[in-house]
Order: sequence, then C-alpha cells, then structure tokens
Amino acid sequence: MTDSTSRPNAMDASDWLLLLVLSLLWGASFFFGKIAVAQWPPLAVVLARVGLASVTLLLVVRLSGLSMRVGRPMWLGFFGMGLLNNLIPFGLIFWGQTQIGSGLASILNATTPLFGVVVAHLFGGEKASGTKIAGVAAGLAGVAILMGPDAIGGVGGALLPQIACLGAALSYGFAALYGRRFRALPPLVTAAGQVTATTLMSIPLVLVFAPPWSLPVPNSQTVLALLGLAFLSTALAYAIFFRIMRRAGGTNVTLVTFLIPVSAILLGTLFLGEALLPRHVFGMAAIGIGLALIDGRALRRRRAIA
Repeated sequence: MTDSTSRPNAMDASDWLLLLVLSLLWGASFFFGKIAVAQWPPLAVVLARVGLASVTLLLVVRLSGLSMRVGRPMWLGFFGMGLLNNLIPFGLIFWGQTQIGSGLASILNATTPLFGVVVAHLFGGEKASGTKIAGVAAGLAGVAILMGPDAIGGVGGALLPQIACLGAALSYGFAALYGRRFRALPPLVTAAGQVTATTLMSIPLVLVFAPPWSLPVPNSQTVLALLGLAFLSTALAYAIFFRIMRRAGGTNVTLVTFLIPVSAILLGTLFLGEALLPRHVFGMAAIGIGLALIDGRALRRRRAIA
C-alpha cells in the first residue's frame, strides 16, 4: 500500500518543460561519457562525475541558505539512492560504452520506464493499468523507430555490454521507487546528498581498481567531457530531476529516458548537420503517444467531455 503523498501526480506544463531540459542534459551525458571512457576507466569517470558534482551542489546548497543536516536516517537513504541512481547505473553504462556506441546505450536506457512501471507495480503499490502498459509499449516502439536499423544492427555483437545497460535501466527503475522518501526535502538537498554519498562510496573502489596514479593525464577533450558530465549532466540535471520527482512522482520522471534519444536526434540535426529522416518524425510521434498514455490527462479529459 502507499499513502497519498507517494502517489504520482499529473505533470503540468512546467514539469514537461523541465523534463525536456533534463532529456537534453542526460542525452548529452552519453556523448560526454563516450569521450571520457576512451581515455579513463569507467570507475574513474564515475568518481570524477559525482565528485565534481557533489562539490558544486554542496556549495549551491550553502549559498541557498539550505542545510545538509537532515539526520542519520536520511543520510543512510542518500547512500541507498546513490547506489541505485548513480554508482550502479553510471558504472554499468560507462563500462557498456567501452564496447558499444552511445546511441545503442541510450536506446537500452530508454527501457527505464518499463522497469519503473514493473517495479512500482510489484513493490510500490502502483497497479499498472492497461493504458500505462500500452504507453510504455508505444514509447519503446517509438525509440526503436527513431534510431532505426543502423543503430540497433549490432545488437547481437556485444551481449554483456548490452545486458549491463539494461541492468542500469533496472537500477534506475528501483531508484525511482526508492526516491519517494525524499519528497519532504528540498530538491537541491536531495541531489547534493545522493551525489556526495556516491562520491564517498566510489573513492575506495577507484583506489583499488583504478588508482589515480595509474591514470593517464586527461587530454582537453576528456577534461571537457568530464566537466560536462559533472556540471551539466549531473549537478544541474539532478537538481531538476528531484524537483520533478517531488512534484510528479518517480514513475513520471522516468519518462525522460524516452526523450533522451529524441533530444540526441534534434541536437544532431540542429548543430551537427545530421539529416532528419522520416523515421525520426514517426518515432517521435510514437513516443509522444506513449508519453500521453502514461500521463493519462488527455484520456481523462476526453472521457470527461464524453
């Protein structure tokens, strides 16, 4: 069972705008990550990402007049959230990207809402309606159409990296449910707490498996990629993420993973001169239908009019 404070709310226009911004920030993370893991091992990239982001967010929390003194139980919760929402998925995705492309990784990551619905159904007291299941199916179909056969043609070539990316999506699904406990906290405090906890968990792993003294000096591309991961795709993104989660619920915030491939196509078309193909239009239309079905407001309004 779940109380009324944990039930997801319908998203308003400002929530959808924030979700779009979040998709741009996290869509860029696959690009940044692909550059970074070409020179540094995945665990080192994880630590750089969350370490720089934690310093940034803790400073912003202080300047905002907020406090990280939230009690031991909440800090233990930050460690749980950091494990499910950062350490496990970041590590798996970055490792996967050492062997597969960022496009395929983003497609596999788009299964997060499917896992989120299943996890919420099994463990969160949110019974998955037929409409919501249809919305997930439409969204996944849209992602497949959007990326096309070229992006998924190598699916059989590297099984373990693809399973790793799916494992990351499953971890995000559990994180969406686990994150409900932070609704009473300001989003900035939650964001700072979980990335700080992740940093503390990552340090001993890096010292054992990727000691800093063994790493090559990063080139300029790697440095820029790490800064982009930390400041844009983590610090700013998580401040937005927890704001949406606080207002609209964990299941709704996982919808961002449907939009990430869309943002990648649009950014490529606008800034890299990549072609916008008919399948991209059809794919984005299918994703839009899926989002509408999961959100449910359009259907409720239609039934109210009828």
